[in-house]
This record gives sequence, C-alpha cells and structure tokens, in this order.
Amino acid sequence: MIVQDIPNLIAQELRVRPAQVEATIRLLDDGNTIPFIARYRKEVTGELDEEALRTIVDRLQYLRNLAKRQEDILASIEEQGKLTEELSAAISATTKLQELEDLYLPYRPKKRTRAQAAREKGLEPLSELFLAQAPSVNGDILSLAAEYINTELGVETAEDALAGARDIIAELVAERADIRAQLRRMIWQQGEIATTLAVDEESGKAFLTYREYSEPVRRIPSHRILAVNRGESKDVLKVQLVVPQEQLLQFIHSKVVTGASLFQEQLTLAIADGYKRLLFPALEREIRGQLTENAEKQAIRVFGLNLRQLLLQQPLGGHTVLGLDPGFRTGCKAAVVNANGTVLATTTLFITLGAGQKAKGAVELLELLRKHNVTLVAIGNGTASYETEEFLAELIREHNLNLHYLITNEAGASVYSASKLAKDELPGLDVSLRGAVSIARRVQDPLAELVKIDPKSIGVGQYQHDVNQKELAGTLDSVVDSAVNHVGIDLNTASVELLKHVSGINATVAKNIVSFRDENGSFDSRKKLLKVPRLGQAAFTQCAGFLRIVAAKNPLDNTPVHPESYPLAESILSELGFAPTALADKQQLPAVQDAVAKSDAKSLAAALNAGEPTVRDILSAFAKPGRDPREDLPAPLTRKNLVTLAELTPGSVVRGTVHNVIDFGVFVDIGIKTNGLIHRSELSHKMFRHPLDIVSVGDILDVMILSVDEARGRIALSLKQVPAQKA
Repeated sequence: MIVQDIPNLIAQELRVRPAQVEATIRLLDDGNTIPFIARYRKEVTGELDEEALRTIVDRLQYLRNLAKRQEDILASIEEQGKLTEELSAAISATTKLQELEDLYLPYRPKKRTRAQAAREKGLEPLSELFLAQAPSVNGDILSLAAEYINTELGVETAEDALAGARDIIAELVAERADIRAQLRRMIWQQGEIATTLAVDEESGKAFLTYREYSEPVRRIPSHRILAVNRGESKDVLKVQLVVPQEQLLQFIHSKVVTGASLFQEQLTLAIADGYKRLLFPALEREIRGQLTENAEKQAIRVFGLNLRQLLLQQPLGGHTVLGLDPGFRTGCKAAVVNANGTVLATTTLFITLGAGQKAKGAVELLELLRKHNVTLVAIGNGTASYETEEFLAELIREHNLNLHYLITNEAGASVYSASKLAKDELPGLDVSLRGAVSIARRVQDPLAELVKIDPKSIGVGQYQHDVNQKELAGTLDSVVDSAVNHVGIDLNTASVELLKHVSGINATVAKNIVSFRDENGSFDSRKKLLKVPRLGQAAFTQCAGFLRIVAAKNPLDNTPVHPESYPLAESILSELGFAPTALADKQQLPAVQDAVAKSDAKSLAAALNAGEPTVRDILSAFAKPGRDPREDLPAPLTRKNLVTLAELTPGSVVRGTVHNVIDFGVFVDIGIKTNGLIHRSELSHKMFRHPLDIVSVGDILDVMILSVDEARGRIALSLKQVPAQKA
C-alpha cells in the first residue's frame, strides 16, 4: 500500500466514491471538525453523515500508521541486506497490520533465541539440509549430524547437532506468514474458549455461569468475553483456548514436509516443538487479544449509543422542579430550582426513620411544594429511591396534589457534587445538597447538566471499567461533542462545560466567552464572537452555526443557518416573498412556514445557483426557527401513583422507561425498586443484530411481566409478547 491508495481503500470499504473520501481528508487535514463538516460541507463530501466521517477518521489514522510502518519495515530489512523484490512487493501490498507484522517477523530484531544460538554454533547448514529433503540423501541421520560436531562451539554430540537444527527449523516454521495466517483462520473457525473455576463455588459465586463453560471463538459475544476476562483477572477463572491440535499440526506438516525422506522424523519433531513452544502460545495471545479488542470496541460502541440517547432526551422546560436525592441514614436531600435552574430552596427530609420523622417530613415537603409552586418532582434512582417514591405517591394521593414525579438516573450526581465545578456553580451550598440540584436540573435540560459529569460515571454501558479507558474516554467525548452540536446551544446561557464541546471551541475559549459575556452583557449577534479573546476567524467558522442567540438583531442568528450562508438564506426568503425579520415575527411566521412547506429545494437551488443540501437545510431552519431537535423525541415518563410488587403478576402489562441497553438485553425502569430485564430473546419476533436495533435509552415501552423473583431481585419482562394495540 502507498499513501495515494488510502482514499480508494476507504472508499471501497464505505462503498462511496473516492472523491468523497479525498474531499473529506482535505477538510480534516485543514483542521475542520466532524460536526462542522457533516453539517456545513455537505456539497463537498457528497452528504456523508457523522458516522461515515468518523469511520474515515479512524481508517485514515490506521492506514497512515500502516504506511509509516511499511516504510520502517522496508528500511529495516534493506539495512539487513535481506530485502528481495518479492518481499518488498508483498510488504507494499498489505492493507492489514497483522499481515505486515507476520511478513516482518522473521526479520524482526529479537532477544537471543534457541535458534540464534544454534546458528552461532554453525548448525544452519544442517537445518537447510533437513528442509531441502533431498530424497537422494541416504545413510544414517546421526552420521550426517556428526559432521557438525564442534566442541569449541558447544556441539558435543550428534544429538546436540540434531537438536540445534530442529530449533532453527521450529523458529522458521513458526514465523512463516502463510502458516500463521492459515492457523489463525482455522482457530477462529474451530477454536473454543473454555473456562473452569479456579476457586471454590462460594468464593466464585459471581462467576458460577462459567464454572464449566465453553463457546466457539467465532460466536462468543462480547459481554461474555469481558466477563471471562474479569473472572480471569480476579484469579477466579482459568481460561483456555481449545483447538483441534492434531488438525493444525497436520496442516503445518503438509506445508513443510514434501514427502518421505531421511529427514521426515526430525522435521516432524521440529514442527511439534515449534507449534507447542512458539506458534500456538503466540496465536493464543493474539486471538484472545483480538477477542478482547473486539469486545471492548463493542462495549464502547454500546456505551456511546446509550449515552447519546440519554443526552438527547427531551428537556422538561418551564417547570419548577423539586430534586430529591434519596437516602436512609443521612436523609433525603431536597432542592427546588426554578425554570431557569436557579436554586430557590434546599433542605434535608428524614422520611424513613420512624413515623414521627416521616410525619414531620411530610409537613415540611408539603410546605416546600406549595410555597414554590413546584410542578414536577425528580427522584434519584439510588439508595432509598423506592421508599422516597412511596412516600411522595402517598402524599400526592392524600392531599390530591396536581403534581407528577419521575424517577431520574442519578448516576454521576455524587461525582458532580464533589467537583470543583459544582463548588464554583453552587458556592456556599453543602456538598450533600448539590446532588439534589443536579437531579432537578438534569430533568429540565439533560444535555446541559450531564455534560458537567465525566461520561464514564453516567452508568449507561456495560463493563465500562474493564475496557481501554483511553478509547472509552475518546469515544464518549466524541458522543458528547456530537450531541451538543446536533442540538445547538444558547450562546447567552450556556455554561463553560457546554461551550467547550461546541465545534472549534476549547476550554480556554469557552471560559473567555463566558468572561466576555459577564463583562459586556448578552451577545446580540454572532459577529460579536470575533471580539472574544483567542476566538479568531477559523474558530468562528467552526462554531458560529452551532450557537444560537434568541433575541438577536438578525433572526438568522437564532437558527442553524451558518453566517457564511446568510446571503443565500436572505435570497431564499426573498424568493418566498419575505424579509429575514419575518422569522422573528409571530404573525408572519406561519406564512413563512406555509411557503417553506410548498417550496422545492431542488428548484430553488437551481434558480440561486446553490447546493441543494444547503438549500434544504436552510428551508428546514425556516420551518422551525429556534427549534430544539429534542422536541421530536418522546418526553420522559412521569407518574402520580406507585407501582407495587403485588401488581407485577405474570401476564400483566406495565409501562416503563428504558434505562440501559446492553448486548444481552434491555433494563427497564417500571417504577419499582428493581429494574426489569427484557432478555434479547423477548425483544422482537423479527431478526436483529443488537438490542439497540429495537430500542434506545429513554424509550417508553409497554412491557409484559414474565416472572418476578423477589428473593433474587429479578423481574423478567417481554416486549414481543405485549398484545398489539388496536388502532
């Protein structure tokens, strides 16, 4: 492979035109971000979406690293004087790092090996004689080997000479690229991962599923690989790669031994030794490493998809919210925040420590609700969540309150509470109460609040502590960036934490924007961003389209239309018979929206000599100026009454919210202490590859109760068995 081949290779993989990949690479190399390219350079890339762009980024880095590695390897082998035209062509043709390293293995500088020691003893000619397998060579093998006895070099006997020659052959066979490649394929197809307990059953009770377990390498799912790895790392499980050894040895034999000869026995011994000592251990490490890498990528991918859905949940704006962070001994922390997220009141309620405390808590909570006209309560889903929900539902019923509540994923609230950011945002507020504020705010605007928390602490993944932490952090940061730019943010209210995820804005510039806003008042135009220190034209180009100004002088500043396209946007409005001011005029806006609905993007693009994708996006912005794309998603499920365990009889149907989606199923919050599990076999009658093909985090589902195991805290649910709703 040469560098010039990279766009063609990526284009073939993505099934797009090479020109699209070449254009994307140019944009990336010029410093453009993925959200910006996906949104504002559609004509250039042929409308490649974010997923395709991220794939290009990943493959581009891989292939560029591969090309660099090819250059280094070619130089190394040439320096050794062993580079042939055939080898050079094979190295240059590789498109996979594993193939490249297989070709380089015989030439890679290595620690002193048994084969190297044998060569130093002058035994390489004997090994070459063995490998030549000339049928014309007759006589006694020991007599032939005796010719290589050299006591000064440490070859005392003919047996020493034979052993040294076998060491050389074992290494040569183990390092042959064609043999390694075929054995790798055979193991993937026929190998199995097998586990046994390394401790007694009581000590290994968390891994009893893997007490005597085996599964084909080609079929083992990622979550089981990570579970097995965790058991092995804790010294609870013994893990083996089981392979058809005789079949593998027969294959190697067929590649090395050409027929009957004086040397056949020695070659067979060398092959067996090389397989056992060198080849299989290396392939076992490699295949288990590949299984782990694949499993980690899948786990990271699932975490990323779940996180995106969580971040993009519909905000419940306009509510005065009471956030409750439940607890037993330390009490239930409570915080009331107004529709803008400002803290109005905080307190701690003791509602689980006896009748007297409970009655006192009820009076205090009722006063809090009425004094601040609370319209929604958010209850954290941690310790004492069920008891707190029970208490609140009883209060609503007893006093006939016009009030709804919802259970909120509180993961990460304690992390935020103890952070410097929380201390700066909520000065003077006790650390124990900050979590309640976070719980309330994340209902009002999940995206704005959750960006303040390390994504790994949000808890919507699987085995997140067992995967490559650097890759996990990078993927989750990309997900947050994507979500923030997809939604767009209010320039005059956004926090530093939110701003730093906007395309083209780093943490320093985000702080400068907030400081500029504090010193000079609200932004009234996007152009004013250019006055912010360290925010130059390049950064402005990247970020401007993702920042909204609600009361801007130019109504286009409150849309996703990029400033570079304002002349085009004004021309389109003119074609429709309006001025830009119509977008901010409530009386004219319905007429604009009606005209947009009747317009044709293709015709307008042709008339104005503009790109159709950009015209289409501008018309979409005109249809709903200032629109939050999260409005199209279902609102979180709120309740007034508590679901009791007695109601969960097999066959009954309840409503719940998807809390987490993982490889083997879906966890659903149905309003009781324990989340129910829909095993993947109960998701759909249709074939699917992953549960995420059926549901997403935040989805509201009607599910059927299959079974309730109170002792083990397990509730089995079904989605596919729920009776179809009549239209």
